Order: sequence, then C-alpha cells, then structure tokens
Amino acid sequence: MENSNHASPEGGTNNATNRRKSGREKKERVLYQQDPNVSIVSNGSGKRKRADARQIQEASDDAAEETEEDSEASSDEEPDEEELKGTRRKTSTNAKKGPGKQSSKRVRTGKDTPSKLPIRTAATNGIKKHIKPTKARANTAVTAESNSSDLYSTIFSGNTRLDEVASDWLQNYIDHNTRAMCDLVNLVLKCTGCNLQVDEHDIEDPDNVTGKLSDLQEEYQAQKITDYPLIGKGKNGTSFRSTLHDFFDALISSAHDSSLLYEDLVLIENIQVWVTTMSSSAIRPFRHTATVIALTIATSICGLMREILKTTADAMRQKDGEQKKKSVNKGRVAAFQSQVKEGEKRKELAESWLKDFFDTVYIHRYRDVDPKIRTDCVASLGSWISTYPDMFFAGEYLRYLGWVLSDVSAPTRGEVVKQLLKLYKNKENVGRLRAFTDRFRPRMIEMAERDADVSIRASSVDLLDRIRDAGLLQPTDIDTVGNLIFDTEPRVRKAVSGFFAENINELYESVLEEIGSEETIDEVLGEEVEGSYDSPRRAWLKFKCLAEVLRSYDSADSDEESLEPPSHDPNDSLNLGMLESRISLAAQAIYDGVPEIREWEYLAGYLLYDHSSAGTAATDDVLTQFRQRCQISEKEEVVLLELLNATIRSRLAEAIKQETDNKGKTTKSRKDASLQMQESVALHLAKVIPELLKKFQARPSTAASVLRLEQVLNLDIFQELRQESTEYASFLDDIARQFNEHSDHRVVAEASAALLHAQSFEELEEITNGKLQELWQSEIKTLKQITREDGSIHGNATLTDLSHAVHRLANLASISDCVEAFEQIEPLNKKAKAQNRKNAQELLVAVLHQTAESSGDEANPLLMDAMKAILFYYMWITQSFQGDKAATDSARVKVILDGKTHFNAAIISIVDSRHKLDRVRLGAVGTLLDLYTLFATFRDAELLQIPPSKDSLRDLFEEIPAEIQPLITETFVAAERFYAKRSKRVLEDPADDEPPEDLISEPEDSSDEEDEEQEAVRQRHRQQETMVAENRLCELTAKIVLAIVGRVIDASGPGKGSLRKRLLRNKARLGGNFKEVLGYLDEPKPRKSHKKKVTNTISTKGSAGAKSNAMVTADEDEDEIEETIERAPEEGGEDDLRERELVDDEIEDGDDDGADGREGGAVEEEEEDVMGD
Repeated sequence: MENSNHASPEGGTNNATNRRKSGREKKERVLYQQDPNVSIVSNGSGKRKRADARQIQEASDDAAEETEEDSEASSDEEPDEEELKGTRRKTSTNAKKGPGKQSSKRVRTGKDTPSKLPIRTAATNGIKKHIKPTKARANTAVTAESNSSDLYSTIFSGNTRLDEVASDWLQNYIDHNTRAMCDLVNLVLKCTGCNLQVDEHDIEDPDNVTGKLSDLQEEYQAQKITDYPLIGKGKNGTSFRSTLHDFFDALISSAHDSSLLYEDLVLIENIQVWVTTMSSSAIRPFRHTATVIALTIATSICGLMREILKTTADAMRQKDGEQKKKSVNKGRVAAFQSQVKEGEKRKELAESWLKDFFDTVYIHRYRDVDPKIRTDCVASLGSWISTYPDMFFAGEYLRYLGWVLSDVSAPTRGEVVKQLLKLYKNKENVGRLRAFTDRFRPRMIEMAERDADVSIRASSVDLLDRIRDAGLLQPTDIDTVGNLIFDTEPRVRKAVSGFFAENINELYESVLEEIGSEETIDEVLGEEVEGSYDSPRRAWLKFKCLAEVLRSYDSADSDEESLEPPSHDPNDSLNLGMLESRISLAAQAIYDGVPEIREWEYLAGYLLYDHSSAGTAATDDVLTQFRQRCQISEKEEVVLLELLNATIRSRLAEAIKQETDNKGKTTKSRKDASLQMQESVALHLAKVIPELLKKFQARPSTAASVLRLEQVLNLDIFQELRQESTEYASFLDDIARQFNEHSDHRVVAEASAALLHAQSFEELEEITNGKLQELWQSEIKTLKQITREDGSIHGNATLTDLSHAVHRLANLASISDCVEAFEQIEPLNKKAKAQNRKNAQELLVAVLHQTAESSGDEANPLLMDAMKAILFYYMWITQSFQGDKAATDSARVKVILDGKTHFNAAIISIVDSRHKLDRVRLGAVGTLLDLYTLFATFRDAELLQIPPSKDSLRDLFEEIPAEIQPLITETFVAAERFYAKRSKRVLEDPADDEPPEDLISEPEDSSDEEDEEQEAVRQRHRQQETMVAENRLCELTAKIVLAIVGRVIDASGPGKGSLRKRLLRNKARLGGNFKEVLGYLDEPKPRKSHKKKVTNTISTKGSAGAKSNAMVTADEDEDEIEETIERAPEEGGEDDLRERELVDDEIEDGDDDGADGREGGAVEEEEEDVMGD
C-alpha cells in the first residue's frame, strides 16, 4: 500500500515502480475517469487517483509504449524521490516543533483536496490489494510516553487554541491520512487513562478493530487501572471533559468548513468504526470515554445542521427571487441550484451519520450499567432535540426521555427532568409534546409525589408547573400537585408554592368574573383608607379563595381534625404548646407566593369583621354579592387563624433577617429599621389579640390558635402604652380565663405556654406572679371540692371533672413552682361540715390509689396527669435544695421520704394492675425511673457543694428495690418485642445463662379481606404504629439507661449488670435510634499514650488545683498509662460528668464498688490487647 510506503522511512525507486505498476493494473478497469483531481470513493472506504482519457487510449495501442508513457504520466502525477525526501524533511521539522510553536495552516477546501490512500478497506474497485507480508511485531502496543509531542499533550497543555489544533490535524490528515487517524485513535485511548497505542497497520485494517481493542483491553486490565480522566473529581475533571468536548466539536466544525467532512467520507467512517466499537467495550473507561466522544460528535453535527439548513434555505430563496425577475440570469440560477443540491446532499449525509450514532451508540448506552453514561446520553439527547428538532423532536426519540424517568439513578432522573424543563419552557414545543405528556404525565406526577430524592421532587414540581402553563394538566392532576403544599419536606413545599399560588389566582379570577370585573368591585368598595384594616377590600376575596383551597385539599387528604395541630403523647411530661399544623407549614411556604397574606393586618381585620350582616338572600347588588362571597365558615376560620399565625412569624423572621446584609454585616440603619418593623408588629398585635380572643374564645380550635399568637408577641411593647400595668393585667386576665374555662387539652397547653412566655417579662413580673398565684388557689380549691381525703369523687362531681382539674394542675406545675401550693393545708374551719385537711400532693397520691385499677378514656388521662403533677412537685423540691436557701433539717427530709414512699406504692399498684404494653403502665414505669434518678443527684453531696447543714439530703438517694426491677425489665421486654414485631425485625435469642422470656400476646390483624383501596390506608396506619412503638421503646430505654448511669438500678446485689446486659442484647437489631440510646452505656475508652512525653495533670479532692508531678514517657507500659487515667478523680457534679462520658461506672463509693471497678478495668485492658493484635 502507498500508505505503508509513506509510513516507511525507506522509500526508493523500486517502491515507486511498484506503485506505478499497481496503478497501471487498475487503470485498465476504470475507463470512466475524466479528471485526475477528482477523488473517487470505492466501496465507501477509499479513494484513488486516475489518469486522463487520452493517456488511457494511448496505452491501449502498444504495450511497450504504454509502459513508457504510463511511466512518464506517473512521474508527472506522483512525486519523485527528491520530492518525497523534501516532504519527509518538512514533516520531521514540523514534528519537532513544540505545541506552542505549531503554525496555523489553512486547510484546502473544495474539490482540490486530495486523498492519498484507502483507509476503510484494503480493496479498491473490487480487486484485492496484495500487500507484502510484514515481520511479526513483538509488541504492537506502544506506550504513549515514547511520543513526547503527541496530540493529547497538544490539546490538554492549553498552549494552543483548540480550533488551531483541529485545523492542524486536518492538514496532517490531508498530507497523510493514516498517520493522522492513528494519532486521533491514540488520543481517544489516552483519554481513557490508557498508555497503550495503536499503529498505522491497525488503522489500515479497520475490519480488525474489534480484535485490536480486545488485545488493548487485556493489557489495560492487567495494569489494574481504576480511575480515568473523565470521572476526575473537582476542577480538573470538569476541565478535562470540557476540553475534550471542545476539541471534537472544533474538529467537526473545521472539517465542515473545509468541506472535507462531506468529500472524504472515510474520515467520519473511520472515526465511527473505532469510537463505536470502543463504546461497546466491557471496560468502563473505554466505554464511557468513547460514548462521550460519540455523543459530542453527534451534538456537533446537529449544530452544523442549523447552518446547512440556513444556507440551503437562503440559496433556495435567492434562486426563486432570481427566477421571478424579468431578465433571468441562468448562470446565477444554476449556481443557486447547485448550492441547493449541495446543501441537500450534506443534509442527507449528516442525518445518516446522526442515525448511525443513535443506532450504534445511544440505543445501547442509554441503559448502560453505569449511571454516569446514562446521564450523559440523556443530556445529549436533550441537546439534540433542542438543536435539531426537525429530526429528533419526534415521538420515536422523545420516548427515550420518558423511559429514563424511571431510572434507578437519581442523577439520571434529575437530568431527564432538567432536559424536559428546557423543552417545555419553549411554548412553541407544546403541540409536539402533547402525546408525550399524555403518555408520561402519571410518571412525572409520581416523581413529584414520592421520589426518593428531594431535589428531584422539587424539580418535578417545577416541570409540572411548566406543563400546567401549557394547559396539558388535568384538574385532578392539578389538585394532586397542589396537595404537596402539605408535604413534610420544606424544599418540596417551597417548590410547589408557585404552583399553588397560581391555583389561587385562577380561582380568584373565576370568582371575580361571577361577581363583576375588578373595576366594578373597586368602584363599589370605594377608595381604600390607609390604616382601616376592617373595611371590605378585594384582598378579602383572595383570603376566601385561599381558605377554600387549603380546606378542600386538607379534607381530601386526611381526617376532619387534621387542620388542628397534632396533640402530644401523654407520656411527654415536658410538653408545652402544640406542634405546628399543616396549614401553618403551608402558609410559610406560600408567604412569598401570595402577596396579599404578607399584609397580615388586613387578614386580622377580615377575621374580626362581622360577615353575618351580609345575609344569604340572592341579590343583584354587587357590594352585597361581594360580602356574601367573602363569608367564611367555622372550619375556614381555623385555616385563616393558622395562616395568620404563620404570616406573623414569617414577618418577624423577615424583620430579623433584615438586620444583616448578604455578607452578614450589621449596620445601625438596618438594625433600626428591623426594630421599627418588630415594634410595629407587636403594637398592632397587642391590640388585636384581645379582640380575637373575644370573638373566637368559644371554640377550642380557634381559641388555641389565638393563644398561640401571644407566644410571638414582644411583651416589651406594653412599656410604650400609657396604662401599661392595666393593659398587661387585662391581657393576662384573658389568658387565665381561657385556662380556667376550657377543658380542651390544646387550649390549656397553649394558655400554659402563653403564661410561661409572660414570665419572661421582668418589668411586670409582680403582676404575672400574682395571676399565677390566683390560678393556683383556684385550681387547688377545685381539686378539694371534687375529691374526698381518700381520693374518691365527692358529691355530684364526675371523673371527667376530676380529670380536667388534675390536667390543669399538671400544666401549672410545669411552668410555676408548685411546692408551696402543693404543701399548703387549709386552716381548720369549725363551721364546715366536712373539710378536706389533706394537701394537694397527698390528694393526688390518694387519687392514684383510688383510680389505679380503673381504665378507660377518662381514667387513663387522669392517672397520667396525676403522676406528671407529682413528679414536677419533686423536681421543684430538688431545685430548691440545690439553691442557697435555708438549711433543710432531717424532719423535712423525712416528710419528703414519706411522701415519696406513698407515691412509689401508688405507681407500683398501677404497674401491677396493667397489661405490659398498656400506655399508662409505660408512663408509670417511666415516672418511677425519673423519680429515683432525680434524687440520685444527692448521692455525692460534696461534689454538688451542698453545705453541711443539708447532709440529711443524702438520705433522699435510694436504689430501686430489687422486687420492682423485674417489673421494669418485663415492661422493657414487652415494648421491645412489640416494636420488633411491628417493624418486622428478628430479635436475638436469650443466652443459655439467661432466664426464658414469655411471648407477648397481641391482637392479630384480621383485615386481610379488605380491598386494595383500604390496604393503602392500613399501610399508613401500620407505619404510624411502628413509629409510635419505636418512640415508646426509645423513651423507656433512655430512662432505664439514665437510671443505670445514675446507679439507682442494676448497681448492686446478685443480679448486678443483668439489666444492662439485657438492654444490649439487641442493640444492633432494632435500628439506629435504639442503638444511639444504648450508646450512652458504652464505657469511655481511656486515651492511649503517644511517643512524646505527656504531662498528666490531675486534680485531687484533698488539694484542689494541685498538679501531679508524674511524667509519662514512651518507655512506660501502656497499661500503666490507662490505669493512671482511670484513677483520675472526678471534677464537678457526678451526673454532669457521666453525661459528658468523663467518668467510668467502676468509680463508686465503698470497697465492693472499687473491686468491681478494677474488674471492669481488666476487661477494658483485655479488649485493648485484642484490638492491638
């Protein structure tokens, strides 16, 4: 082959003669050649030069003369030896130049561009070319480092513009196509992270591409390469991908500009052969890199199609214009017609290439096992559709985007949504996307509702918003997406806020059309007066629409009471206030989407307005119709009150945010503006809350919402009022009235939280304390009127009345010191027929004894609230003992111990009388553990700095009796098994040395015959039950763990450590939350020594602040270092140190405890040795 001769440095006369002979043999068979400069494509793969017709005719007359003349003609056409040497010298000189010194050559264009030899095949015109056998090559894979100036280094060095590199390569291709193609293939291999190369012989044999790549793959796998440049992290990886893409884009563009892309079809065909074959490789670097290159080339061709179509259209228009002239210039018409035909030819070729790339690369790689490759395919297809819609904007290509919507990889699904967003953004594409939307709309809605990736859910909502703007969403779909305003994910709620706001606007506009135009309504309502918040205005209609939509969405999605905040578990003894409702969360999301709700003063005026005066009778009066349409129902009032709460909170948060700029800096002007906005909100809110309470105090749901407003009110605003004490006292009276008059738990909780917030107002603390004392007296008086001294109900009172009274006492005890109120005994009244002489604490204990065996919806809350109130009583006692109050004598401690003993007996009676999984029993066990753990703080009185006058407080510390510990263990085992069954987890079997455990009998689920519609509801209930069971188990376990750490249980006796061992049995089987709770039982590992000298500073009890002079060196034994650290005495409170994991469990008082501590230390040392081995 001529290509081989050019590749060889030894080109002589014999070789030239052989070439002439080869040319002569083929000339006899090709008689139609007219122009020696025209390149003929043979078999779609190669090109040959031909002699003219005159020489062919003369050659047929005489064989000898033919040989001589043919030799002369060949000598005229082909370069002689001197020319070949000059060409090789020039090529060698260019190769030695650095990448920064390469000259920018202009590629020859048009039909004058020659092509030397066939590349695609080894045969021309059906005659097989005889190639001289070459010697076997020992190693055909040459390392890339041997070529110091290869194409790879030129491209990625950054010293040469990529369009110049592409132009130079094309010039090299024109000069020697095989060598240039070899460099390009080696570039692709180098981009895969492979240091192996192909040579020109491999390029000459494209039919052996698969075999050659197989050999390269074997050598590549032998090198065990894991990373390749295309997946590089950070800036380098992004830069590599961008540079690679830009080079091939420049290459295709330069070939297009020079017309070489369309005249030398071998160029693109050989690139396709190598890249397409590599894209199907089993090795991921080969497959990924080749796929990216193939997709890049296809993208570049799509970009060229715009230019081709534009040029063809311009030529067609010019031809038509020329033909319409009176004097037609036939030459110009023929030239334009030639341009049109050339454009159509190029268009046909480009489309065939695009189809080949799609069929051979995309169809196989869009479902590749590597999600990165699938993502690249999706991105490229989206680009093709946008760039060349005439071909790719069709159902046969769009469906691939729809199919990948169900991809398992989140980035791939996200890329599909991104590409679809671009398509739907252009309104001209709506018609073409109608069929696609109808087919894949359910999947897009499903992604917005339930996709595992939150960002994809948010993007899917944006996509559906675009589809909605195009009018391709059904009403049911709009409601489904609008319901996401109640979603648990903040990002999803924020994404759907615009979609939801548009729903409100559509409803608002339809209502306006029913009543009249905006101009008509504005004319009827008159000019809006600034500061008049309770006069009708158009914003009221928007509030009405907002309430209707929120209520309808919520009613369709949940039960009747879902608008109200969820109530807390009675076991939560520190519960104050309620959780945020769904409406409140939704309002925070749409705060910016609906401008009307930002003016919360108008919303408050709308709620305070008397809408009943409008009546319900039909009328033609526009104002009356407007007022009737603005009437709100009771359920809508709840919605709007929740909306008002969220709006005010958002407004205050916005004011605080305005104190700083984007860089986090605060200026005096910004701070003053923020304070002014907060004061304005507080001033108006202080006037509105009493009016709202007056109107909405009758219903618990609305009263609780209004009371929640007080918690965001800055009480300092009362200082600016003239009659601050009077206004504030009246304000507290309204709150206290709600606390006393309502039995609903939500109202009582919100009122308690409001009173707690009021206590932070130090300037009027006296008024607040006075109101609290009045509440204490009122509630204790009510308790004594309802109950007798034995805890039974007195007179006509009911168990419900007693339950409400105890509930209010428990809430008061959670926010105010109740010791004095609970211990107060009324003076003897001789005139009273029957007087209850017990104090409140004793009465509550009696109620527990009296109601211990009762059950039901009334008895259970009563027992829980009574235990909660008494527990708070002992908490307040503990706090008072740790202060600087007067010394506590032994008589006082004895009274406390007696009360504690009676309380323990009541709790144990409740535990004995209840099922192991009963909620009241769980609450009782938790209360018992809290009580004993609470008094464990008095064990080390010296650490707490308790004065000697209070040494009797040590007597308050007691361990839980041994006979009670089995009840606690049984309750824990029952809760553990119940959660394991609900979550379908397998528990560890008991060890041989552990007693067997009874199985817990539970009611079986007998709802197997229900239909599929009810199955989804039951599934949600199961999930809720599982979460509640996990919460109860973790809460109970946490209390037991705290008791173990405080050494009030499982700390002594023959069964010491058994409960701890039982807790840890299933530590790794019941989820992460349970494991984290038990993590507090882990022994703190002692610090290991370092080779550097360490000074161990230890504070001792005898001399505070004294430093140890012991120096730990690298030669000392590690065990001695551990013992030194373990002997470090405690600093600060015992409980505080254990929470910070600074004290080991083995440090105890007494000789026995010390022995146990040494045993624990030995175990720790053994574990360290094992880890060291």
